[in-house]
Amino acid sequence: MNIRTDIRLPIPSRIKRYKIPVQQFVRKHEPCALAIVLSIVSVCFFILYLSNGLGLAYNDARSHLDIGRRVVEGLKPGLAQLGSVWLPLNHILMIPAIWNDWMWHSGFSGAIQSMVSFVVTAMLIHRLLQRLGVRLLGRLLGIVVFAANINILYLQSTAMTELLLLSTMMLGVYELILWHKDHTILRLVRSAFWIMTSTLVRYDGWFLLGYAACLVFLEVVRKHGYRKAEGMTILFVTLAAFGVFLWIMWNLLIFKDPLYFALGPFSAHSQQSQMEAAGALDTKHNWLLSSKVFLIALLYNHYTYPVILAGLGFILLMSDKRFTLSIKLAATSLLAPLIFNILALYLGFSVLFVQGYFGGTWFNVRYGIMLAPAVAFFCGYLVDRLVHVRWVIIGTLALVLFFAFVNQDAVTIDDARVGSSQKNVSEVSGYLHEHASHTKGFILISAASHDAIIFSSGLPMIRFIHEGTGKYWESATTSPDRWARWIVMRTYDDNDLTWKAVSESTGFAAYTRVAEYPFADVYELKSEYLPYVNTEPVYGKQK
Repeated sequence: MNIRTDIRLPIPSRIKRYKIPVQQFVRKHEPCALAIVLSIVSVCFFILYLSNGLGLAYNDARSHLDIGRRVVEGLKPGLAQLGSVWLPLNHILMIPAIWNDWMWHSGFSGAIQSMVSFVVTAMLIHRLLQRLGVRLLGRLLGIVVFAANINILYLQSTAMTELLLLSTMMLGVYELILWHKDHTILRLVRSAFWIMTSTLVRYDGWFLLGYAACLVFLEVVRKHGYRKAEGMTILFVTLAAFGVFLWIMWNLLIFKDPLYFALGPFSAHSQQSQMEAAGALDTKHNWLLSSKVFLIALLYNHYTYPVILAGLGFILLMSDKRFTLSIKLAATSLLAPLIFNILALYLGFSVLFVQGYFGGTWFNVRYGIMLAPAVAFFCGYLVDRLVHVRWVIIGTLALVLFFAFVNQDAVTIDDARVGSSQKNVSEVSGYLHEHASHTKGFILISAASHDAIIFSSGLPMIRFIHEGTGKYWESATTSPDRWARWIVMRTYDDNDLTWKAVSESTGFAAYTRVAEYPFADVYELKSEYLPYVNTEPVYGKQK
């Protein structure tokens, strides 16, 4: 009798034989492969928006770049140029690259941190889904929902602060959720550190700090009682609030007022007060309108279908018996930006216009993007849970994202191009570039009102006398004919600090208005006074 020696394993057995090595290979190389793909996508979209001029469309993006540049170049360079209007981390991170003219004028010195933040945030969404037991398909879908959003891809290509804030907040939330899972003290410290960095990017991080502190207190008091909860919360807040403490001390030392950032003449409070006086702050003390306006902005930034899926995913997670109450409560920290923005609108600390619904134009509609990690995370979780309809969800979601790309449906681009967030200052900046590039003399201008003009002129920062130039500003606003060859300002507008100061000086009679534009007018010193005007820095290094 012949005995067969070539008996093959049944197909299921062979699949099982190779299943574990394949899984190990995917687990080992998945993060690296995703990081490479995300980095390539990030660079490609930066090049795209740089080439079509959209990378610098936001007026705020140009202002951020100018702040970073003034730290290293100008009539009074130094860290004091960080100012008090915006929190400093974004501008501090620009300093290593902003000295280079191409880095400054291309916006890359500001965009690079947004690009890195894009990759980091996407990877954190993937990692958090993995740590909570979501399988490969759900993890990948979470990344796609985040990274295929045109609004995200546009903002990560600019010097705006949204992506940096998303990454620092997500780092803090990631560690906070995992601390609720394993109660490792090192995770709590890391969460506090990253939340601290977010408090130095935008004030959304301040709200997350308070929200996270409450979660820490509730978790510890529930398990170990009040005494330990008090100690752990103090430990957490001491580190997490250190950035807030530094910012208050900065304002006290530089501006002699610890709350200058909140109540000063350039603060959001001051701007909102003017808008309220003009009847343009209808959301103040109106919960319903505040909620409606922000939810519409949320839908515009993420599209309706993904938001609905995310809502279902959140409900499923809250009812999932596999997760403890601690994990469920910690997961709500992903929604902290939702609470913060509605509260800010209600209190009158923020303003948001949605064209066609409220305000008559676009303004700050990009605030809706702050829920991007939450939308992506809950969509990924939903697909992992709803096994029987997951391909229906994926297919319909793919159609939504495909048509968004085809139609270039990005509300953040609309906001930057045609909303109140943009300023087309090409005429006045073009005039300065043409007439001042090859002629000596300083330009007197308010950086608070016309940073976009300073940036777009292409002139060196040392050519401009503005509020941050110390003795030059004091001298030029008192005797402009001795210091400024040109003056750029909004005529008859007392909100323009240059006009407010110069219009009352006797030296202003020595100027002729040579150009009038929608955003500012240009005045030039009469020829007979030119021999007496200073054209070189004379004060040296100022304190």
